[in-house]
Amino acid sequence: MSISRRNLLQVTASGALLAGCAPSGNPSAGGPAPTAAPATGKTAATTTATTTGASPRGLPPLRPGLPEQIEHGPRDRSQVALTFHGQGEPGLATALLGEAERAGARVTVMAVGSWLDTYPELARRVLDGGHELGNHTQTHGDIRAMDAAAATAEIEGCASRLRELTGSQGRWFRPSQARLATPLVVRLAREAGYPHLLSYDVDPLDYTDPGAERVRAETARLARNGSVISLHFGHPGTVAALPGILDDLHRRGLRAVTTSELLA
Repeated sequence: MSISRRNLLQVTASGALLAGCAPSGNPSAGGPAPTAAPATGKTAATTTATTTGASPRGLPPLRPGLPEQIEHGPRDRSQVALTFHGQGEPGLATALLGEAERAGARVTVMAVGSWLDTYPELARRVLDGGHELGNHTQTHGDIRAMDAAAATAEIEGCASRLRELTGSQGRWFRPSQARLATPLVVRLAREAGYPHLLSYDVDPLDYTDPGAERVRAETARLARNGSVISLHFGHPGTVAALPGILDDLHRRGLRAVTTSELLA
C-alpha cells in the first residue's frame, strides 16, 4: 500500500471523511441537504456538442441505444467500471488513484463541485492519471427533494466548475443521495448537457465503513461482466480494500476501465 495504516488513521482523525450516497432517510446520508449553489450558465458550444451526441474531446463515442439511466455496461465484455464519489480528504484520494494506477486500472471519479472548489488540483490529478471525471452535483444534497431551480443549480454548478478546471463538463452526471434519478432530474440533466445519467449495479456500502475485508468481499460477490461499481473517496477502508478488489477482478479476468471505455 502507498499509504500506511498509521497515516490512514491520522487522516481519519482529521474529520474530513464524508458520507456516501445513501437515500436521505438513511442516517449515513449525512443529514439535511445543504443549500443549493447558485445556477451558472453553460456555453452554447458545450451544450450542443453533448446533447447532439458528439463525444467530448478525447473520449470514445458511446455505443448506440444506451438508456437515460445507466446501471451497468454490456454483460458480454470482461470489463467493469470502478466509480468513485469524489469527496473527502485529498490524501486518501491520491493514495487510491495511485493504487489503481499501479495495477493498470482506470477509474471514473464523480466529483462534487464543492470538493473541487476546495481542492481544485485534484481535477487535473484525476485526468492526468488516465481516469475519467464526471459531475456529482455541487453540494451533494438530496437532489430528489429539490425543486427544478435548486436541482438545476446543483447540476450546472458542478458542470461549470468542471469546465473551469478542465475545459469540459464531463460526459456523466450522477444524482446525489440516490441510485436512480427522478424524471425531473433526468430532464434537467439532459438540458444541462448530460443525456445519460450514471447509476450502478454494485454497491458494497463502503461509505458505512464496514472494514476493508467486507468491502472487498461484497465487491467480489456482486461484480460481474459489465458491472458499474459504486465506491467512495474519503474512507480509509476503501483505500485499504482496493488492491484486493483489483486482485480479485484480475483473477476473474475482469479489467477495470473508465465508464466511457466500458460503454464505447
